[in-house]
Amino acid sequence: MNSAQGTSQPNTNRWYVYLLECQRGTYTGITNNLAKRYQAHCMGKGARYTRANPPVALLGAEPFEDRSAASRAEYQLKQQTASQKRRWAKQRPYQLEPT
Repeated sequence: MNSAQGTSQPNTNRWYVYLLECQRGTYTGITNNLAKRYQAHCMGKGARYTRANPPVALLGAEPFEDRSAASRAEYQLKQQTASQKRRWAKQRPYQLEPT
């Protein structure tokens, strides 16, 4: 997976693949605004899965240059087992900025 780490582009131009720990399992998604998307999941306004299984924590995220690259990485991550996904996240910790 090729990430956009180390580039000087503003974060608003990046897309992120992220992994959430939810009440019953994990959720993988992509977004171009990680803080806003995480907040939507927490408020019950995200994906159907996270409405039924609210997120407990953001496990990890990885930035990409564009949506296409993030979508390919998301697909690859979704093919992995839950333990493989958690290993992926441990290598890509991400701290959300307080709003």
